[in-house]
Amino acid sequence: MPSTDVSSLSMLGQQTETAQSPEEAVLEKVPSNHAGTDYVVRFTAPEFTSLCPMTGQPDFAHIVIDYIPGEWLVESKSLKLFLHSFRNHGAFHEDCSIYIAKRIVELLDPRWLRIGAYWYPRGGIPIDVFWQTGTPPEGVWLPEQGVASYRGRG
Repeated sequence: MPSTDVSSLSMLGQQTETAQSPEEAVLEKVPSNHAGTDYVVRFTAPEFTSLCPMTGQPDFAHIVIDYIPGEWLVESKSLKLFLHSFRNHGAFHEDCSIYIAKRIVELLDPRWLRIGAYWYPRGGIPIDVFWQTGTPPEGVWLPEQGVASYRGRG
C-alpha cells in the first residue's frame, strides 16, 4: 500500500488555532492513492453551529457531505477546523451550506459532491439545504444520507 505524502500539510500533527472566520480558514488536501477508482467519502457534522446574521443567536445543523474524489482528498483536521470557524460567523443557512460545498469543490475538484444541511428549526421552520455538482457516476454505491425529516410533535 503506497504511503500518502503529507509534507504540504500545515495543521496535521500540531496544535492549530481555529480561524476567526470561514474565509480565513485553511482547507488542505492530500493526494488520493486511489485516483481513478469511484468511491464515496462521507463526512458528517452532527453538531454544526453558526450565528444568525440578524439576531446573533446560534443556529444548529446536521451536515452530511458526500464526495467522489478525483486526484485529491480533503484532510479531515482542516475540514473540522473549517467547519468550526462558522461558530462565531453570522450567515444565513443557505449561505453557510453552499459556501462549505463550494470551498471543498474549489479545493479538490472532485468527480462529484453533494451536501445535505439539515438545519434545526428556529422560529418554527426548519430550513434544509441540498446541493450537488451534478449526477453521480453510474454504478457508485451512494447510501442515503439517513437524516430524518423534521417532524415536530407529529
